Parts: sequence; structure tokens; C-alpha cells
Amino acid sequence: MTKALRIGELAEQSGVSRDTLRFYERRGLLPPPHRTAGGFRVYPPEIVERLRFVKQAQMVGLTLQEIAALVSHRNDSGLRRCRQVRDLLRAKVADVEAKLSEFEAFHRTLSEYLAQCERTLSTTERAAPRDAECPVIDTLTRAR
Repeated sequence: MTKALRIGELAEQSGVSRDTLRFYERRGLLPPPHRTAGGFRVYPPEIVERLRFVKQAQMVGLTLQEIAALVSHRNDSGLRRCRQVRDLLRAKVADVEAKLSEFEAFHRTLSEYLAQCERTLSTTERAAPRDAECPVIDTLTRAR
């Protein structure tokens, strides 16, 4: 039988700080730990696997709220849990697609601004550089 881990031991084994462990506990990512007679937190050894899961989920872009939703369904049956994961991933994919559209629009705007600057500089640097105004500054000023 493996012994329970105090918070410092768990932090060391998982590579997560004590403060992060407490934060995860408050957010529902970890179950409340047992307490010793002296009030110290002690965790079952399998919590290390839960922390690995949390870290892996973060690495693929899930938020702590989304991860908490996933771990809250850990006792559900296989297909029910799979549906929960599917629904979460559908929402995440839709969110990423919306952000991609926003980034593409932002990229187009920045590229057009850059092209405006390049045109202005190439046509006015030789002619009258002191009289030229930056078209991007003009556009942004008028947009107010």
C-alpha cells in the first residue's frame, strides 16, 4: 500500500507548487484532501495522475474551467463521459474557429495598413518627405 502524500511531497512529485495545489482544490480540479490530526493536507497517491491529466489538458489548450468540467464527469459511464467530452470539444473547436476568423481579419487589416505605409513611403520620400502624412495615423485618427 502506498502512503498518502503531504502537500509538499505532492508538489515535489508533480512539479506543481503548493499554492497551485491549493488553487486547484478551490477550483474543483482536485478533491478536498484528507486532513491529519494536526490539520495538514494529505493526498492519496493517485492524485499525481490527476495532476498529470490537468497539465496535459492545459497543454492542449483547455482552460481550468473546462478541465474542471471534465474531471467532474469522471464517475460517469464511458459513453456518457465521452458525450460530455465531445460536447466540450465541439464548443472548444467553435471557439477556436471564431478566434481564427478574428485573427485573419486582424491580419488583413494590419497587412493593408503596412501596404499603405509602404506606398506612401515609396512615393513621397523622394518628392516631399516633410509634407507627407502617415495614412494609417490619418485612418486611425478619423476612426475615433
